[in-house]
Amino acid sequence: MPELWSISDVARAFGLSVSALRYYEECGLVPSTERRGRVRYYDRAALEQLAYVQLWREDGLMSVADTAAVVHNDSVADRRVLITAQRDTMLARIRSLTRAAAVLDHMLGCRTDRALECPLTGAYINSRVDAALSGEPFVDDFLPPPTDET
Repeated sequence: MPELWSISDVARAFGLSVSALRYYEECGLVPSTERRGRVRYYDRAALEQLAYVQLWREDGLMSVADTAAVVHNDSVADRRVLITAQRDTMLARIRSLTRAAAVLDHMLGCRTDRALECPLTGAYINSRVDAALSGEPFVDDFLPPPTDET
């Protein structure tokens, strides 16, 4: 008879709440092996499936729906499409967060008492207002492009 672990033991070992593990089971991501009364038990194969789900959820930062789509897809080509879309979205978010951090760094380093008197900030604000008033799309980026310092 294979070794079985209770839902509370598995949740604790994998850093999940019991409700999260139940939810994964409801979504078809992780099957329980058996029930004894009201307690779910899992065998090693189920734990391996849970670790695979965590690869996508925690390491790949995928939603439950995207994780389910990848986990339940047997086609390498289809999985690649799903993974590529996730990666492209993530890279766009990284670019956005990198830009936001650079803006905040600039604002932290700005030495003027009034932010609008900063040449960079003031020019950005004026360009944004001008674009809004003219109905043109605003395309100016707050920060100048990085210089190549090699």
